[in-house]
Amino acid sequence: MDASQPTCIKLRIEGRVQGVFFRASVQRRAAELGLAGWVRNCADGSVELCAEGSEEACRALKAFCAEGPPAARVDAVRERPCSPSGGTGFEVRY
Repeated sequence: MDASQPTCIKLRIEGRVQGVFFRASVQRRAAELGLAGWVRNCADGSVELCAEGSEEACRALKAFCAEGPPAARVDAVRERPCSPSGGTGFEVRY
């Protein structure tokens, strides 16, 4: 892959990931990594996110999501590719 082209990943994180500051923690970490995108709670109790930026930063965010904040319990992180939108900033969606 061309290093100048952004990578985009979509993750679904399963476990005890709602009500434990997971979205806020992901937003903070994504901003530190310079990623754009969003994170939101899903009706099934999981958290979903889409992030775009460097491949290295996307890998680092995925590793962070596999651990989560201290009160979380992550059972699974499922990844699928997505197309970069060229957005900026990283938001929590409600």
